Order: sequence, then structure tokens, then C-alpha cells
Amino acid sequence: GTGKPVLEIRDLHVAYGYGPEPVRALRGVNLTLHEGEVLGIAGESGCGKSTLVYAATRLLPPPGLITGGEVLFHGGTGATGDEPVDILRMSDKELRRSRWQDTAIVFQGAMNSLNPVYRVGKQLTDAIAAHRPGMSRFDRNERAGELLSMVGIAKDRISAYPHQLSGGMRQRVMIAMALALDPQVLIMDEPTTALDVVMQRQIVEQIIELRDRLGFSVVFITHDVSLLIEVADRIAIMYAGEIVEQASASDVYRRPRHPYTHGLLNSFPPLHGPKRPLVGIP
Repeated sequence: GTGKPVLEIRDLHVAYGYGPEPVRALRGVNLTLHEGEVLGIAGESGCGKSTLVYAATRLLPPPGLITGGEVLFHGGTGATGDEPVDILRMSDKELRRSRWQDTAIVFQGAMNSLNPVYRVGKQLTDAIAAHRPGMSRFDRNERAGELLSMVGIAKDRISAYPHQLSGGMRQRVMIAMALALDPQVLIMDEPTTALDVVMQRQIVEQIIELRDRLGFSVVFITHDVSLLIEVADRIAIMYAGEIVEQASASDVYRRPRHPYTHGLLNSFPPLHGPKRPLVGIP
């Protein structure tokens, strides 16, 4: 990618637990996301992919501790002008301003985080109002309708309650909410885990289409490498808290260099042809 870096993670270390023997969850992770790029992060459950994202966005729940490193955000709308800002050293106030506006996240199982007692439209307009207090109610409602149609939901569903929408639609609402303030970076933590394969495909294609249209960068976390090979520009493979391989998507597919990558690619049963044993990774 020729794009300028928009997010740089440098030598990030995270430990869980206090006391003499904390568990080292991330060991010196380095990762750069460029403008307009889709960066996939793949690895098995527990390898540290979610930890990486939560640490980089300062959303790591205790007892997780960032023990070293920096996370530089370029192109912030902050007072620093062109100088990159280190998210790990931002004040709470700066962090609140930066969230959703610079970097937005769609969490794993996000569709369950909609409030069941409020209409979808209200939840969207509340999110907008929190960051754009000057906006009129009419404009907020317009924007909410626009966001819904952007993720392929009819505008009239704005008055629906979450239980009136399917899982795939609820997940789309969460994506719409994440895009409400035109963030530069969209981080998705296994955004399609709970959905069926057809729905997964549709949502992923939609995110890519929106990226092409709006020009944001995407960090896409999943344990499904085959999905990443189709949509990501670059893939980072994580194993036991470290990034063991980084390459363009086609290289990861054609020439996986690390045995773990190889294992991940071969961990899917083939749909055609002879049955072959699936391999586990010790």
C-alpha cells in the first residue's frame, strides 16, 4: 500500500494479572495500518487478537495492563495538527473526543449490545448527539436514516425495536452506529461470528463497499483466514501474543511461511474431493 500510515502500534506489551508472575498476553507487537487499507488479523481464540485491539484503543478491562509501547494515531483532528498522537498517553477528555470520531469499534457479538427498550433510531441519534451537540434533531434523524440505508436497511426501520430486527440487521445497525461520525479507522472484532455464512458474506462485502466509497481504513479481526484472504489487503497472523507473519493476502494464501499460518489455512474441511484428516496445532 502506498497510503500514509494512519495507525501505528509500536512494541506493544500487555500483561494480565498483578503480582510477581503476570501472564504476558502481548509481547512486543508492531503493526501499521495504512490509509484506506483493510488489514486482517487472524489467529485462534486466546492468541491475543482482541487484547491487541482493546489495548490499542485503551479499552482493556482490568486486570489487563499495558506494560510498554505506543499507539500512534496519524491525521487526528486534535490540536497537534499533523503530529501523530499517542493514544496511550491521551487524557480522558481527549480520548472521549477521539473515540468514534478517529477510531470506531464494532465489538464481537455487538448485535446484543443494542438496548432492547429503545427504538433503533433513538440509539443512533443519541450516539450522534453525544458527539455533535450542535446538530438539530431533524438533522440527527436524517443522518440516522442515511446511515441505515448505507448499511442496507430500509429507512423506515428507524422506528423498529431491536427484537424486530434479525441478527444480521442488528449487526448492520451496530456498523451504522460505528460509522456515524465518519471515523478514519473502523475496527471490527469478529463482527460476523454469530451469523450464518451467507449473512457474513453480505456484511463483509458491504463493509468493503463502504470502505471504497468513504475511504476509511479497516482492521478486521477473525479466526477465519479464508474470509480474510478474500477481503483483506494485508494479513497479520497472531500466535501466542506475537505476530508471527505479515504479508499481502495473496502471499499468505499462496506462500504461507510460518507453520502456524499453514495450519490455520488447513484447518477447514474441504467441501469437495476426498476426505482428509484435519490437523490440530499443539
